[in-house]
Amino acid sequence: MTHRTIAGRAVGAALTIGILSLVVGAGAGAAEAAPTASLVPSTQVRADDTRGPQFYAGSIIDVSGTVDGDVYAAGQSVTISGDVDGDVIAAAQSITITGTVDGDVRLAAQTITVSGEVARSATLFASDVNITSTGSIGRDVVGAAATTTITGDIGRDVQLSVGRLTVDGTIGGDLTYTSDNEAQISEGAVTGSVERIQPTRASDVEVSPWVAIVSWFFGLLYALVALSIITVLAGLLMPRWLHRVTDHLVPSPWKALLVGFIASIAVPIALFFLLVTIVGAPLALAGLLVWTVLTMASFVYGAYYIGRLLFRGRAHPVIESLVGGVILIIALQIPWLNIVVWLAMVFFGVGAQLLEFSGQRPWSTKPPTPTPTPAPVVDQPRSDIPAPTV
Repeated sequence: MTHRTIAGRAVGAALTIGILSLVVGAGAGAAEAAPTASLVPSTQVRADDTRGPQFYAGSIIDVSGTVDGDVYAAGQSVTISGDVDGDVIAAAQSITITGTVDGDVRLAAQTITVSGEVARSATLFASDVNITSTGSIGRDVVGAAATTTITGDIGRDVQLSVGRLTVDGTIGGDLTYTSDNEAQISEGAVTGSVERIQPTRASDVEVSPWVAIVSWFFGLLYALVALSIITVLAGLLMPRWLHRVTDHLVPSPWKALLVGFIASIAVPIALFFLLVTIVGAPLALAGLLVWTVLTMASFVYGAYYIGRLLFRGRAHPVIESLVGGVILIIALQIPWLNIVVWLAMVFFGVGAQLLEFSGQRPWSTKPPTPTPTPAPVVDQPRSDIPAPTV
């Protein structure tokens, strides 16, 4: 059997197992269309003599009777203890074959144990594969596993991608395995040839210092162009809002720093607890979106604040935003310093935004307190002026 045939069979089996859940989910419709098919969803399924194809879905599945056709099964534990006159395609946490399968088996599980008889070929994908001394596979075995133990009989070729392989049984053809470890093979266990393939690893490519410098320069140039456009647009479209938010940083920035630091710790924790609940999940997603916007907007406010300090408020907001953005971008490109700059930018920026939102109080329902207006002054008659005489 050629490697191309084995690879094609492995791909076909993987695709078949991958759509097994769709097959089981559509089994009810198939049952109505074909009288010979049945879908048995249950916590525990025990199948006796039936005609196939059969579709089983449940927690514990035991096919103990005779099935005249194929078996498709998905569950936590699948056991084939009867006789299947067809193929078995299954996906589960644990799959055990103690009966007889006259066709092929295509299995995907955490643990696969074959202690029965498989007349044709087997495709196995699992963490642990064990073909016991009472188990046998009539033709070829193709698969991948972390640990594979073969103490039974394999009729023809075996091709595996495996972490550790132990062969104490018999293999009637060739053994080809891909592994970092040498297989433990008993003398005379393999009739044909034994070939071990070393896994190919990506070679470490050495990057010259000049390439690294050029990459860093173009990355800096891209950041300068892209982020400068954002800061210029912010200075053009919302100069008053930039000024109002950064007003919380001009007299004393420490309050904004404290608010931003506390919010950066409390908000992600609160969003996580909301996300794990069914009711609060939509609210958590909305909060995550708002928090992301606040965090990204902190760059714009940080850039404007730096330009405002540099020009002392005497330049146009666009110029202040542009110059401050260039300084901030360059600082964010310097290793180690960029961590401190990024944290300061987020803490100060988020804190200033939250303080401004708090000052606006859009959630307040109380009407504003009216400012008392002084009563108009009425001229009083003066008593010191004598009344006119008639």
